[in-house]
Amino acid sequence: VFCAAYRLAPEQPFPAALDDAEESYEYLLSKGYSPKQICLCGESAGGGLIYALCLRLKEKGRPLPCGLIGISPWTDLSASGPSYELNRDVDPSMTQELLAFYADCYAEDKTAPLVSPLFGELKGLPPSLIFVGGDEIMLDDSRLLHEKLLSSGCKSRLIVAPERWHAYVLYMLNENMSDFEEINRFLNQVQSPELKQQW
Repeated sequence: VFCAAYRLAPEQPFPAALDDAEESYEYLLSKGYSPKQICLCGESAGGGLIYALCLRLKEKGRPLPCGLIGISPWTDLSASGPSYELNRDVDPSMTQELLAFYADCYAEDKTAPLVSPLFGELKGLPPSLIFVGGDEIMLDDSRLLHEKLLSSGCKSRLIVAPERWHAYVLYMLNENMSDFEEINRFLNQVQSPELKQQW
């Protein structure tokens, strides 16, 4: 596992994190790793970042990783999804006001594709496995991304955990340990040519 410690806002706003993600990916390639061996995983802001990175790599004609795992990815800093209102009173971990503060710290244009990859051209992106809690105000960041990936001809699987909160996967709840089996299965499939066609 390679864990990139990218720069953070507000001290280092956009595009610092994206620049660091790109440099980290290019570093792995320079060390001899094939894109077919690299699967990106990110949680929350990091989840949005792996999709923004793929959009930038695609713009530059660079090879893309073999897969993407998003854990409650923050893909819409403009907070346009209906779940921001529908789940306002049930989300125990996040508020729209707090997210708006974070978004202001990160970037001015909240709808720029490299800031909010939900608004990017997703065609050609690698297969995705996306996890999100059913009670999250950010539920639609994942749901709408999944739907757009499918409509763009990409492979994507969305797992919505009922009554779960933001980034619930990281809490390793006994009731949701099957998520780690799904991650292992996904990694095996996207990194094994003979299995990739089955996914």
